[in-house]
Amino acid sequence: MTERRRSATPQPEVDDPGRSPVDGAVPASARRPMARATRIALFEREVRERLSRTALDLVLSRAEVISEGQRSTRNGRDAYFGSTMLTIDLPSLELLLRDACDAGTARRLADLLQSDTQAVASVEALAGREAARVCGTRPTAVRTHVAIRAQAARVFIDIDVEASFTEGA
Repeated sequence: MTERRRSATPQPEVDDPGRSPVDGAVPASARRPMARATRIALFEREVRERLSRTALDLVLSRAEVISEGQRSTRNGRDAYFGSTMLTIDLPSLELLLRDACDAGTARRLADLLQSDTQAVASVEALAGREAARVCGTRPTAVRTHVAIRAQAARVFIDIDVEASFTEGA
């Protein structure tokens, strides 16, 4: 008959004879030695930080919005010239956001808003909706210039808006 042997699970050594191995857990490092690195990685990994889409929607929906401008005819074309200012007050979102709502977070948010094309598109769409609200009609084309800055725990987004309308609109 063939005898089979199984590798047993290593049992921690017990220093105190009155104490069983179950009472005191032995750290994994004491049971197994650390693996030694003998080769290097060919590829480096990097961690990238980006804005959470859900948080971006929340932040933009809670921003204070001020819009001004007027519709006029210049050089024979019907146009709207105005601006929209968004103020994001991070401390007012403290209960909703996991990150610290301080000046450092405001600077990070401002930097990420500038570099994130989808965030810029959301801001420009908001400015287009505001232009339509102020004018009373939807423009056919909207051009914007966006400037973003952080001051203390607030982020300020200034959008200059130029919109045009088709004839008869």
